[in-house]
Order: sequence, then structure tokens, then C-alpha cells
Amino acid sequence: MSVVKADMVSYAKAPEKSLLAPMKSRAGRSHGTISVRHQGGGHKQRYRIIDFKQTKFDIPGRIASIERDPMRSAFIALVNYRDGEKKYIVASEGMVAGMDIMCSPTAPIKLGNRTQAKSIPTGTVISNIELFPNKGAQIVRSAGTSATLTAVDGKYAQVKLASGEIRKISSECYVTIGQVSNFEHNTINVGKAGKSRWMGIRPSVRGSVMNPVDHPHGGGEGCQGIGLKHPKTPWGKPALGKKTRRKKRYSNKFIIKRREKRK
Repeated sequence: MSVVKADMVSYAKAPEKSLLAPMKSRAGRSHGTISVRHQGGGHKQRYRIIDFKQTKFDIPGRIASIERDPMRSAFIALVNYRDGEKKYIVASEGMVAGMDIMCSPTAPIKLGNRTQAKSIPTGTVISNIELFPNKGAQIVRSAGTSATLTAVDGKYAQVKLASGEIRKISSECYVTIGQVSNFEHNTINVGKAGKSRWMGIRPSVRGSVMNPVDHPHGGGEGCQGIGLKHPKTPWGKPALGKKTRRKKRYSNKFIIKRREKRK
């Protein structure tokens, strides 16, 4: 089992009480019946209220601490604003306690600052991207992710995502300068079954070792495969490769280049 211990994270610090909310465990069940498989148990957690909109425009804030959030892969930063208010935000890579940040249409191009896409030079690494103005950050929020601002043309800006997809957003959308923190997250080795249970992940059983009555892949003598042309879910729906995106989805017009296929 391996873990990430980052130097800038205050592991011993208790979270800010005013920014906590209860999290009720639903354990993958609805009316007592399992509706989502492989979920249940897990350690008790409290939700950290994250300010994805960052509407404290032109008010400087100072990073009080970098903390670990059990609800997300990225680290979070507690910001003390000059007017006395405290907020949690998703921390950027390189952010440390004592650093000053600002959200403003005229904010300087500096790590952790948040400003409109039209105010940023092309080629800048960005994260916590709004898709629509005043909606708050919706994409590029998980650990170690980033996007690149490739062009700004009038009403729209072009952003290249980590998947290779290039899409348009409004040039008035706010984005954060820099990469999301905790880029080592994908190197963590869970190591043992017990840690998966701590995270609320229950055991999963392969369909090919079940009986035909329990799964479309079940049955057969020995390890003879799934006996079907394409893999299916327990309910007979196509899996692994079936396109589920609606052909007339509203956001198709914003996608300039589709994501690159995995090799």
C-alpha cells in the first residue's frame, strides 16, 4: 500500500467548521435494495463546501492552509479574504500557505489567480474552467489535471483538454491559472482489500465466473470466455465501447475536435 504525503499539506489541521456539511451514506441502496453495485460501508466523512464560483471579485485573499479533502482527489486551500470571510477552493499545484491570490477580470497572470479567458495569453496552463459565464468551475477539477488555452477569438476562447479534445467556451468564462494540485494521485497503490472498504468500495465479482441465470457472461465449462460477440452488463445492455452520447446534444457545436482514442 502506498500514500502521497505532500510537504505543503497540513494533515494535522482540523477542517474549518463553518465550511463543513454532513454527508449521508446511501450505500448504493434504494429502499433497502442494491441499485448501484459495489458501493457501501466506508469511513464516515463530512463534505467540504468548495467555492467553485469564487465571486469575491477584486478582494485579495491569503492561503491559510492546504488541506486534504476526503471527497475529492485534489487538495483544497483555505482562503482568508481581506473582508474576513473564509472559503475553500481547489488548490493549484505549487500553492502554499501564506500565498496571496485574487479573482478579478484584471487579476495578474500568476499561479492561483482566477480571471476571464480573454485576459489570459494563449499557451497558458489553466484549470477549474467554467463552461458558461457565472456557472462556476465545471471541468478540469481533479488531481493533476490541466488544460491549455490555445486561442481567443472574439466571443469565444478555445481550450485543449488533457484528453486531446478542443472545445470552445465563452471568452468571459473564468478560469484558474495553473495545474490542479496532487499530480501524484494516480501513482497511489491501494495495496489491500481493506483500504477499498474504507473508501466505500465493495468487492466486485466477474460475470464470467457467475451462472447463466446471474449474468450474460456466466456458464460454460472452465475458463472458456463470455460466449458472446460483445460484452454486456448484468441487464443485457452493451458495455465497453458502446457510444452513449446523444447525437443531438446541445454542446456538440462547442466541440471543435473530439478526444483522441486510447491506444
